[in-house]
Amino acid sequence: MTNKKGGLKRGLDVFIKDKDNLEDLIKPQKKDQVIDLDIKDITANEDQARKSFDPDRLKDLAKSIESYGVIQPIIVRKLDDKYEIIAGERRYRASKLAGKNTIPAIIKDLDDFQREKISLIENVQREDLNPYEEALAYKSIIEKYELTQEDLAKGLGKSRPYISNTIRLLRLDDRVLELLKDGKISYSIARELLSIQDKDAQYEKALEIVKNSLTVKDLTQKKKKKTKVKKTNIFLEEIEERFINSLGTKVKIDDDRKVISINYYDNEDLQRLIEIIVGE
Repeated sequence: MTNKKGGLKRGLDVFIKDKDNLEDLIKPQKKDQVIDLDIKDITANEDQARKSFDPDRLKDLAKSIESYGVIQPIIVRKLDDKYEIIAGERRYRASKLAGKNTIPAIIKDLDDFQREKISLIENVQREDLNPYEEALAYKSIIEKYELTQEDLAKGLGKSRPYISNTIRLLRLDDRVLELLKDGKISYSIARELLSIQDKDAQYEKALEIVKNSLTVKDLTQKKKKKTKVKKTNIFLEEIEERFINSLGTKVKIDDDRKVISINYYDNEDLQRLIEIIVGE
């Protein structure tokens, strides 16, 4: 098996170190100097985890900035002849919308590794990312810095199954991903749709869910009606749920046949399950 921590040798320790120091890095400290930067000299971070900004919320923030100014400075780093945003792109965009020529900022000396993680951690902690953006950000930082899903989970204070399940959303049909990106389907619904292998059928089901405003509970009830099988063993249902939360995939226990079925989506997912179960 490949050791994903090999490459940059930075792994979990550095990730958690940045997380622990997040407050010091993104919040103004007494030693920090707040300066007014020309908005024209500021550039957005192309690797920013957050890809979309709600226009109505931006307008509301712009109105607030018009009246009271920017209360919390943005965090930037010097990059050539510009200043790249580390934290505060929403404030930056709203300030431009409000017609401001300058914005209060704190300049930090950060490398690419720190910058990318701080941006991700800040957005995740503030719940600013939609599930699609979150999945892209997790996948990107795991691949770029050769972290394991376990590393990322510990660094963010999330469960490993949550990280795994979120990244798996990227396997959805592109049309379904657009619905997820636009907030028309939820994280939970998207997870349910992963069980449909045929892409066209998956998209049709997603459209039906959007049209009829269906919930996960609605889908679960429909499945029960189709199978016409009603579980009465509450103990086994609880065990199934524990398996699902631990493995991050669908698990079924057939008490009659004494069989436990564990779903996997491809060879990479199978490898992940082997690592969890066998520990190799």
